[in-house]
Amino acid sequence: MEFPVQTANPVKVETACLVIPVFKDGELLPAAARIDDASERLIHQLIERGDFNARLGNVQLVPYAPGLAADRLLLVGLGEREKCQEAAFCKALDAAFASLGQRTVEEVAITFTDIPLDDRDAGWKAHRIAESALRARYRFTDFKSDPGPDPTLERVSILLSDGAEVDAATEGARVGEAVGNGINLTRQLGNLPGNVCTPRYLASEAERLAAESNGLMEAEILDEEALEALGAHSLLSVGHGSEEPSRLIVMHYRGAEDTDEPPHVLVGKGITFDTGGISIKPGAGMDEMKFDMCGAASVFGTMAAIQVIKPKINVIGIVAAAENMPDGRATKPGDIIKTLKGLSVEVLNTDAEGRLVLCDALTYAERFQPASVVDIATLTGAAIIALGHHATGLMANDDDLALDLLDAGEDAWDRAWHLPLWDEYQEQLDSNFADLANIGGRPAGTITAGCFLSRFTGEYPWAHLDIAGTAWNSGKNKGATGRPVGLLTRYLLDREAELKDTVIENES
Repeated sequence: MEFPVQTANPVKVETACLVIPVFKDGELLPAAARIDDASERLIHQLIERGDFNARLGNVQLVPYAPGLAADRLLLVGLGEREKCQEAAFCKALDAAFASLGQRTVEEVAITFTDIPLDDRDAGWKAHRIAESALRARYRFTDFKSDPGPDPTLERVSILLSDGAEVDAATEGARVGEAVGNGINLTRQLGNLPGNVCTPRYLASEAERLAAESNGLMEAEILDEEALEALGAHSLLSVGHGSEEPSRLIVMHYRGAEDTDEPPHVLVGKGITFDTGGISIKPGAGMDEMKFDMCGAASVFGTMAAIQVIKPKINVIGIVAAAENMPDGRATKPGDIIKTLKGLSVEVLNTDAEGRLVLCDALTYAERFQPASVVDIATLTGAAIIALGHHATGLMANDDDLALDLLDAGEDAWDRAWHLPLWDEYQEQLDSNFADLANIGGRPAGTITAGCFLSRFTGEYPWAHLDIAGTAWNSGKNKGATGRPVGLLTRYLLDREAELKDTVIENES
């Protein structure tokens, strides 16, 4: 998809459809006002007669507008002007592209950069436009005998009222396109069924990304023999009950000018299907446990975005991939396993398996002497109880890292919420028979899961993102969301900007 930036008069833009945002009070934004004047007050008439209600997210196609070079208009409601912030902007934008996705138009022009938002420039708005357009384009039809027509929209022209914003908007659209494609890769991996997307499939996906990176990325795959020699018995224990072999997948992106620059490491939980193991889950909704690898999928999506954007930092993506199944060889409640770090863990519940694969991956990350480590996991149902499906749960052993991730989430409109990681919660993991237990009981289940992981992260700044409530949707619109690729990519780009500032300070 193409996202050219233009400063042309919207009245004279030749396009299949002009996308025009409109406030409920009828006071038109600059581009809309010019269109209204040229079309004999068409927009005002539609509002005054009640033919268009500009409530937030409402859209209406106008098949013909006099005086314009465009074939048609798509009016998009912004709701009340005083309530128009980032959430309203994104909701209106998504509604516009959802509507366009139902129509056979190949190219459109959009004037959403006119919408006034505090502290959000044309670059931010162009990013959101490109990302939204690509998210709306995504379809999962791999297994449909009649997949239906492909989306037709291929070109979205971003119209500006201020020519001084062209560079910012162009760069914003470039990054937004990369993030949008990364989000869709994450959704694709998450939506694939467990009989296709296995640990070996994820390993092949890493090799594909590396092969297509023009040398920017390398992939390293540790099979079960290598993991056994390494001592990653906790990761291996999760896959004991499966015919599918486990894998530790390591992707190296080297973008920093200094090859020795400490990398930022992303660690993804890659349970490609989770039955719960011997502590088996109820049957209702178990099909959704194919989404238990969405943390891993978000690492793939972020690495894909990064290799297109090409920031001058080093990034490592680690995926701990296994299938959790019940079998005669499966780990049992009460078993004690030895982790790569050397700590022993009493497995009280085999359905708390994500932390068992992540703890070895987090220990493995130490060898890279990282600048930061962020793990991403569909870890606890308790996160959904605490935060619902809007915010990702965040815990960290470093307050600066936590704040950086929160800021990145606000900028990407992929928000997280900071939960405590106090020592008092650690006591819930005490075990009579091992160094620690893999669960801490029902109270504060999301936090005690984070406490478990924190035992393996003492050597570097670390944060944990629990995406159990944000990684996929259930019900009629069931499917992976692609979160938190936006947050993670913005976090990494912010680290590049921070590194540039440090270099400038040192040179001066």
